[in-house]
Amino acid sequence: MPKPFSMIREFHLADWFTLANAVCGTGALFSMLTYIQTTDIRHIYFACGLVFAALVFDVFDGRIARGRQNSTGMGRELDSLADVISFGVAPAVIAYGCGMQGLYDRIVLTCFVACGVSRLARYNITAEALSGEGGKVKYFEGTPIPTSLLLVMLLAWAASQGALREHLWFGQVVLAGFTLHPMVLLFAISGSLMVSRIRFPKF
Repeated sequence: MPKPFSMIREFHLADWFTLANAVCGTGALFSMLTYIQTTDIRHIYFACGLVFAALVFDVFDGRIARGRQNSTGMGRELDSLADVISFGVAPAVIAYGCGMQGLYDRIVLTCFVACGVSRLARYNITAEALSGEGGKVKYFEGTPIPTSLLLVMLLAWAASQGALREHLWFGQVVLAGFTLHPMVLLFAISGSLMVSRIRFPKF
């Protein structure tokens, strides 16, 4: 008979850091939902801060796994799922909450998340081929999805300047009756770089 929590007992230390990454990303989503309900700007800062905390956990889980030499296929998959939440969905929802809510905005933000998912899937199937001695990947193909933190920090700065909703930087454009906020094109660029074949060294 299966024992309760048997899977959890099989987690390595690095896996707990990965789960903390996912928890931070989920917390960021809830913070933005609270902002949309209350318009209390503090919740944007909470959301952006939680994405930053997710990056800290993401960095440490990989170092711990390599240091303890217990990297596993499950750990890699768990890491990708956590990254989708924290660095894909959370930044897109933060952008939406900050005012990128037009039809074209939503299309771009959805494509951004899809690019992040595709980038992680490609990484998972090529990680072994790209690894050198010690199992460490020598370079990335396409920008890593955690680079979306730069967009999150930009949105936090915009929030601090009051550039939210109808005051978003670069204004808005109406095309065929639907709204596009030019600022969302930064997410289009980020997503495009993630799925590119450009090589970036891993430090």
